Amino acid sequence: MPGHPANLVAAVLVAGGGFALFGVQQAWVGYGLLAASLAVAAVVGRLVGHLALLRDLALVAVGLVIMSLVEVNTEVTNEHIASMGTAMVLAVAVPYLVSRYVYRDHAVRFPLRAGRWTRFEKVWLVAVVVIGYAVLPVYMIRTGVYENWPAVEDAEGVGRLFLGTNALGIWDELFFVCTCFTLLRRHLPWWQANLVQGVLFTSFLHELGFHAWGPWLIYPFALVQGYTFKVTRSLTYVVCVHLLFDLVLFLVLLHAHQRDWFPIFVY
Repeated sequence: MPGHPANLVAAVLVAGGGFALFGVQQAWVGYGLLAASLAVAAVVGRLVGHLALLRDLALVAVGLVIMSLVEVNTEVTNEHIASMGTAMVLAVAVPYLVSRYVYRDHAVRFPLRAGRWTRFEKVWLVAVVVIGYAVLPVYMIRTGVYENWPAVEDAEGVGRLFLGTNALGIWDELFFVCTCFTLLRRHLPWWQANLVQGVLFTSFLHELGFHAWGPWLIYPFALVQGYTFKVTRSLTYVVCVHLLFDLVLFLVLLHAHQRDWFPIFVY
């Protein structure tokens, strides 16, 4: 539950740290802001008599620092897949394991909701594909941002690009939504927590390659994903939304590099 008003100050410093690390690639500024966030959380802890905020923000900071230690880009070489993949696993696993086995509060969870989706949820899945079809070709091709992704021509390259795109989409939801958003919600109103996780989400994808006006596309998407997770409480659903969007992204990337492939887009 939301607590001390200074919780928001600490959370904003975390957002600033993520923006510095990934949005503008100023590592030491980012580390300094994360350290300042933890210092504020420690002061709040002394005032309220417990260190819950410090402990939770430390988990977010650890995940961000882990990802900052590897080169974040869209290469699909074995070496890059191994290094970035290892960092992605650790960035999710370390907060989860510490929360469950050290803190013993099991705050970080990955809920798979059973049961049928509502009619609106089914319609939204279709809408995501339509929105992606309308927006992504214009964004990726007109800005030339697609060149931040490798041009692939053979089956192995296409498979690597498909695997990488989907793996990253799943990781985004595991880390930014299920981990960062969930931990922040314990100390902030949900909408404030969502704004902060949106900054982290967008900053990371900006470094990945979504440049130009990409942040204006990614930030609303991140906010919608956070809200969707709050409403549905389903990792399965938000992952499905993300992967459908990424499927359109994958097809656009193939078409952008090889214009005779999937000539179905308007831009």
